[in-house]
Amino acid sequence: MIAAIKPAGSNTRGLLAYLYGPGDHDEHLDPHIVAGFATLGMPDPGRDENATLTEPARYLDEPVRLRNGEFGKKVTDHVWHCPVRAAPEDRYLSDAEWAEIAQRIVEAASIAPAGDDLACRWIAVRHADDHIHILATTVREDGRRPKLHDSGLRVGDACREIEKDYGLRRLKKGDRTGTRRPSQAEMHKAERLGWDQTSREWLQDRIRAAIPHVSNAEEFIAYLQAEGVEVQARRGPSGDLLGYAAGRSGDVNEAGEQIFHPGGKIAPDLSLPKIKPRLESSRPEEHPTARRSRPSTPWQQATEALDTLHIDLADDSHAQAHVTALGELIEATAQKAPDHLRAELQAASKAFARAQRSQVRAEDRAAHALRSAARDIVHTATGPDGSALAALVAALVWATIVAGRWHEAKSHAHQADAARQAVQHLQTAADRALAPTLADLTSRPPRDQARRVLANDVRAAVPDQAERILTDPAWPALATVLADAEARGHQPHQLLKEAAAQRELTTARQPARVLIARIQHTGRNPVRNRLAEAARLQSTMAGSIPVQQPRNGQLPAVTTSHTEQQHRGRR
Repeated sequence: MIAAIKPAGSNTRGLLAYLYGPGDHDEHLDPHIVAGFATLGMPDPGRDENATLTEPARYLDEPVRLRNGEFGKKVTDHVWHCPVRAAPEDRYLSDAEWAEIAQRIVEAASIAPAGDDLACRWIAVRHADDHIHILATTVREDGRRPKLHDSGLRVGDACREIEKDYGLRRLKKGDRTGTRRPSQAEMHKAERLGWDQTSREWLQDRIRAAIPHVSNAEEFIAYLQAEGVEVQARRGPSGDLLGYAAGRSGDVNEAGEQIFHPGGKIAPDLSLPKIKPRLESSRPEEHPTARRSRPSTPWQQATEALDTLHIDLADDSHAQAHVTALGELIEATAQKAPDHLRAELQAASKAFARAQRSQVRAEDRAAHALRSAARDIVHTATGPDGSALAALVAALVWATIVAGRWHEAKSHAHQADAARQAVQHLQTAADRALAPTLADLTSRPPRDQARRVLANDVRAAVPDQAERILTDPAWPALATVLADAEARGHQPHQLLKEAAAQRELTTARQPARVLIARIQHTGRNPVRNRLAEAARLQSTMAGSIPVQQPRNGQLPAVTTSHTEQQHRGRR
């Protein structure tokens, strides 16, 4: 059940005319009052053919007129309007049940607290099977105004209890991080102008698409303007950027003036104070530490940045930062992906936008690696090769599952649901990305004897998942991947153990496919020759350290540095 409190109005009779009228599409059938305030004595225009709309309007407005007559400052924002709608699959509710529901809603909103004889005047009008409209005038009988602060949250909580008590569809509790649903007026305007999206939806997509491309607020504004977004920047006396509002070209008011929406009204996480820390955290660190000893593409760097995501979720502020940055990486991947993957990745990005924001405050600098990877991807001139893209999309599937689990653990119901929706789109994209690779690998399987040996490697390395892997339709392709890696000097048993340790396989639909993408990523280069590296190290040391004279005809032992020992340990 959804109760959507509308902005305060000033015309009681005008709203009554809508409620008792035919509706925009003749959908208002049999409008009538099902409930109202305790002193209800007005005639119902839906049941009394002699009643007019003026009578109930005057009756509801009486406390407002009295207050305006006594005080100098007149009340004009006194009309409270709240449609309450059941879900399409809910059962039919009688007038008596809707009356009880309306009473609980006005009590929760503080329009008419239980037992308060001096509360506001209100009525609930039903003109369809699945919803009612509650109309109240927000001046009490004693002339005071009701305390409506956070009434939306209280009404939402009441709706969750109503759903439970009446056996209706159970919705998730709100947390004030969702975007406002498009109004009927916005949707009708978009339809009239031939737009697929309302202006705020269109702006949200453009703003999210811009974030991976820029590293400061000024670049952000300039990028939006270059992409055709109308931008109104708010600056302080010093010229510093303090905020912004954005508009869609062609979206004008009745006077022909451009309509602008503040960033925070487009989406809660798109205000300038929320965006700036994210942009700044994508800048390179002053003294970056090399994480790898060989060059890699932005796609491979992004895959490696996702490898430790489950570790980075241990701290809540770091976790929120990484979840937000993960959304930016999905968006960046969608922008640069080939055509056959772009639609699913864009759908995943759109779905995951809801999972990017929660009430947890993010420590944005903790997600530097993910954001740098996203920026590198959108700025790269060339697309990825097939195996690199397949590995990244498979990593995004896993990372989104991990992000969803974190949200579930924190009871972030809306965010967890959004992550699940994103996973579905990402899995479809992952299947498509891996399809050409699977076809190639399946066409050149290793010999039967080699495949039996590799199957034993699977049983030894991943005993808990071995049968699932070996019965996966993609097992012949995985066997080819292991054979190729072995030809480059890798040990199949070790590659399997590393791949399984980095990403659990229990929730994988097709574990062999997951291992293919991961092993192709980690085993793409030949194994280093450790003896040759030791010789090079000894040669380097000999050039920088005085050579000791041999004693008793023996050379002194070479002592490796702590860094080299760590490096060898990682291999």
